[in-house]
Amino acid sequence: MDGKSFSAVLRGRVSAAVGRLVAERGVAPGLAVVLVGEDPASQVYVRNKGIQTRDAGMNSWEHRLPAETPQQDLLALIGRLNADPAVHGILVQLPLPGHMDAGAVIDAIDPAKDVDGFHVLNVGRLGTGQKAMVPCTPLGCLLLLKEQLGDLSGLDAVVVGRSNIVGKPMAQLLLAENCTVTVAHSRTRDLAEHCRRADILVAAVGRAGMIRGDWIKPGATVIDVGINRIEEEGRARLVGDVDFEGAVQVAGAITPVPGGVGPMTIACLLANTLTACCRAQGWPEPDFAKTGG
Repeated sequence: MDGKSFSAVLRGRVSAAVGRLVAERGVAPGLAVVLVGEDPASQVYVRNKGIQTRDAGMNSWEHRLPAETPQQDLLALIGRLNADPAVHGILVQLPLPGHMDAGAVIDAIDPAKDVDGFHVLNVGRLGTGQKAMVPCTPLGCLLLLKEQLGDLSGLDAVVVGRSNIVGKPMAQLLLAENCTVTVAHSRTRDLAEHCRRADILVAAVGRAGMIRGDWIKPGATVIDVGINRIEEEGRARLVGDVDFEGAVQVAGAITPVPGGVGPMTIACLLANTLTACCRAQGWPEPDFAKTGG
């Protein structure tokens, strides 16, 4: 499954919807990204988010704060962004410096503007089947699955990983699609046997090559969320949580690393910002989880 090409399709759909909003209603969705400190990877992510936000026709604001910024100053900035009607989405780039409480910072964001979907109210709403902002990576995985398989109803799904960012919300999304869902993890007994039952296998455990090819049910659809940097012959390369060379011989479809789930994350951030804008105005929102929708 080519996440790079599908993410381009999704970004095109978002851009077209933004264009219609601007033309018909005179409103452009706005995303504010906050970066504290100078983590090199975070700087790259923030720059890419800004470029893609503007390319989609949205307003983009970047707020860069020194690493030593007091937490109360960051909370005050979030308060101003919460109150700004032009800002529909707020994203605080993680990780934060060690002196800051990431949970308190995330929960200071207006849940309606929490385009990362990390606020405890959005987590609760997702878990109880209410309208929520959905974390971008699990949303991207779901869109890839629906594009590949269409209706997921009745399929056996195994999610390997129980993080708040991927594993748990992924399980909730699959339950909402009427899958039969097992959440497994690194300490699950007979993990291989659980994996072999899965029509859909989502690997998000953070261990390079942990899921072996002979753990895959023939014809299964495999979503590899892992991004692990390994050294081989003095050179670094990125690999997933799935042994791709073994799994690709068995799986019906599989996402590569890189080029699978990763490109979908920013595309879903744009989709969430558009959704937040529509909800704020009481307008109909696009349903990107419907194939072709």
